[in-house]
Amino acid sequence: MAAGDEEGSAAEPEQEPEQEQEPAAEEPRSFKDLGVTDVLCEACDQLGWKVPTKIQIEAIPVALQGRDVIGLAETGSGKTGAFALPILQALLETPQRLFALVLTPTRELAFQISEQFEALGSSIGVQSTVIVGGIDTMSQSLALAKKPHVIIATPGRLVDHLENTKGFNLRALKFLVMDEADRILNMDFETEVDKILKVIPRDRKTFLFSATMTKKVQKLQRAALKNPVKCAVSSKYQTVEKLQQYYIFIPSKFKDSYLVYILNELAGNSFMIFCSTCNNTQRTALLLRNLGFTAIPLHGQMSQNKRLGSLNKFKAKARSILLATDVASRGLDIPHVDVVINFDIPTHSKDYIHRVGRTARAGRSGKSITFVTQYDVELFQRIEHLIGKKLPAFPMQEEEVMMLTERVAEAQRFARMELREQGEKKRSRNDDDDTEEAIGVRNKVAGGKKKKRKA
Repeated sequence: MAAGDEEGSAAEPEQEPEQEQEPAAEEPRSFKDLGVTDVLCEACDQLGWKVPTKIQIEAIPVALQGRDVIGLAETGSGKTGAFALPILQALLETPQRLFALVLTPTRELAFQISEQFEALGSSIGVQSTVIVGGIDTMSQSLALAKKPHVIIATPGRLVDHLENTKGFNLRALKFLVMDEADRILNMDFETEVDKILKVIPRDRKTFLFSATMTKKVQKLQRAALKNPVKCAVSSKYQTVEKLQQYYIFIPSKFKDSYLVYILNELAGNSFMIFCSTCNNTQRTALLLRNLGFTAIPLHGQMSQNKRLGSLNKFKAKARSILLATDVASRGLDIPHVDVVINFDIPTHSKDYIHRVGRTARAGRSGKSITFVTQYDVELFQRIEHLIGKKLPAFPMQEEEVMMLTERVAEAQRFARMELREQGEKKRSRNDDDDTEEAIGVRNKVAGGKKKKRKA
C-alpha cells in the first residue's frame, strides 16, 4: 500500500474514527426512518426486507450523509443492503455511468451481490455487470463498453481489464466498496487492490466491510478511507446465539461411516459439508451419491458454470447436501442450511466462524457438527479458545455407526473408481469441463475445413 500509506499518515491515521450510533437502541426502525427514498423503500418491501438489520441501521444514515464507512459485521447480517441502498440513492440524485465499484473475494459472492443490486434497482433501471475470472474476457469487455452503473468484480480480473481493455477506465468513479475486505487481503490480492486504488479518483466515497479487523485491513483503511465512521455490530469473534455447536471425536479411518450416520440421524435437514481439498469434496460427494444421498460438490476446480449450477440446485432445494471447500464458506446467502458439518476441521480458526455462519442466518436456528480426529485435537482447542466456549459432544450410538462400515467401504471403492475415471477423462480431453461445447466447436472447425477443401 505504498502510495496510499503516505496519504494515510498525512491524514492522522491515529485519529479514532468517530462513532455516531447511539440512536440504534430504539425500537425497530423502517428504511424510511433511515432516510431511504420512497422508491427504494418499495424495492426493499418487494424483497421482503421489512425492517433494517443492525448493520443497516448503523451504516445507512452515515453513508447517506456522504461519509466513508467501515462496517464490522458478522456474516449473514445484511451488509449488502447497507452499502447498496446508499449507492442507489446517490445514483438517483446524480445519474452517471460507471458510478460504483464493488470488490469481492470470490466469484459466487460477486454474482450474489449483483442479484441484490438488480433486485433493488430494477424499478429505476440500474444496470450492473459482474467481472470475475473463469468467464470469457471478450464478452466482459463488451459488457464494460456499455458502461454499466455498477461493476461487481474480483480484483484480479478487474485489473486485467483496466490494463488490457481499450477505452475502459474508472476515472469518473464515485463509490468504492470492499466487501469481505479481510478475505480479499488474505487471498493475496493486495497488489491488485493497490493498482485499483491508483487508477480511481481520490475524491470518492469508500465503504469497507469486513467480518474481522486485521492489521492488513487497518492498513487498507488508512490508505483508502478519509475520516471514516466505524459501524461495528459484532463483538470480536462471535458465532450466532441460535447456533447449536457440537463436536464428535472419532478415529480418522471411520470418518466416512460417522458422516453417513449423522446424515441418517438428521435426515430431512439440508446440509453443508466442508472439506479441506477439492479432491476430498469430489470423493465424498461420489461416496454419498453411491449411498443414495442427493449430494452435489462445489469447489475451485469446477468450471464457473458448474459452480453456479451446483449452487442453484442447492438453493432451489433440488439437492439436500452441498459439499464445499472454503470457496463457499463466506458471503453465500443460502437461506435454508439447517446443519453445517466440518468434515475436515478448518486449519485457520477464523474459517470456523465463517463456515458455521452458513446456518442460523437471519434469526433462524441451526446446528454445526465438527469432526475431530486424533490428528485435529490442537486445531479444535484453538477454535474453542477463539469462540470462548467449550463445545458439547454430539450424542452418538457407536455400535450403529459400526454397522454401516461394510456398506460405506463398498461405496468408497466405487467412489475411488469413479474419481480415477474422471481423472483419466480429463487428461485425455486436456480441456475445461464444458465438454459438449468444446466438442461442438471442434466439430464445427473440422466441418469448416472439409467444406473449404471441397470448394
